Amino acid sequence: MTKLAIDGGQPVKATMLPYARQAIDEDDRLAVEDVLRSDWLTTGPKIKEFEAAVANYTGANEAAALSTGTAALHAAIWAAGVGPGDEVIVPAISFVASANCVLYVGAKPVFADLSPDTLNIDPADVLRKITSRTKAIVVVDFAGHPCDHDVLRRIADQHGLTIIEDAAHSLGASYKGRKVGTLQDVTTLSFHPVKHVTTGEGGMVLTDDVNIAKRVRSFRHHGIDLDLHARNKTNSWEYDVVDLGYNYRLPDINCALGISQLAKSERWLLRRREIVDAYNSALQSLAMLHLPVQRDDCLSAWHLYIVRLNLETVKVSRSEIFAALRAENIGVNVHYIPIPWMTYYANLGYKRGQWPVAELEYERMISLPIYPSMSDKDIADVVTAINKVWTNYQK
Repeated sequence: MTKLAIDGGQPVKATMLPYARQAIDEDDRLAVEDVLRSDWLTTGPKIKEFEAAVANYTGANEAAALSTGTAALHAAIWAAGVGPGDEVIVPAISFVASANCVLYVGAKPVFADLSPDTLNIDPADVLRKITSRTKAIVVVDFAGHPCDHDVLRRIADQHGLTIIEDAAHSLGASYKGRKVGTLQDVTTLSFHPVKHVTTGEGGMVLTDDVNIAKRVRSFRHHGIDLDLHARNKTNSWEYDVVDLGYNYRLPDINCALGISQLAKSERWLLRRREIVDAYNSALQSLAMLHLPVQRDDCLSAWHLYIVRLNLETVKVSRSEIFAALRAENIGVNVHYIPIPWMTYYANLGYKRGQWPVAELEYERMISLPIYPSMSDKDIADVVTAINKVWTNYQK
């Protein structure tokens, strides 16, 4: 038996393999350099160019770029008319921004449980959580796999609710042949470095509703009704603040990077799927692991590759397996701790034990490294490390 690195053995990799990372090439650097040499560093022509490129890629009619994915969620919730006294249903497991955006506008997050196969929000539990105060539903395409959008859409239509699709993980994914970005009333994207396309930090709101798009563009610009370009067209200095907005603008520097990155996104999606196929082939017979699924009517964007540990097959805990893989220099992670377990949310009165699927599955999740620039050797090293851990820890 090969000795584990955590017990003093030789690690599988000499240096840490991260769970995700950006890929920046010379084209990206030149695109940013062109902006640095131009007259516009922010609020210039690259914003509209980036918005048009993403709209064209997704099929959305309207796109509005913002400074972060969280800002996009905040703007989307606000533009949907959510406010104090309202309730918004959100999944119990996601990055915390999916729920924080509800609090930003003074509304109450109501957490719904997950479907056990995809770990997406469970439409049946969404239906159970609807009250007379429910105004919207935030649905997250968890790990890149689209939610059950048609069922959720029917529920929303029956109850007069807005759906905001948090597609931070799922740019490039499709559901029943339709691309993410056209599936719900409003879709939000993130361009954080670990996402499919990065602008450094950045986000976007996609919609077919012209009025929502107009509200988002005002919201990102202090609530001002006209931007500088619109005023210049009429040679006017006058503007008005029509709502309380924020400075959520995305600079041209970031947009230039995003445009360059987007041109490579399909190639990167294919590489992600190759990595998934390699993992599935190598790990499918390992009793320790429950591998992620992809439903027949979906194409996942595979932002994350999350395995679930069959803990009854091993003699150690998830924490010990996590530590052992990290000692082998495999940068595994856990996505995510249930939001209502967080101290801030617990202090708001949320109690554990109300989301049986989310809370059970969280206890056995581990995310394996996946990103387009991973080499075949990197993939093989991950598999070797997992098998090494299994050999040492199996019952």
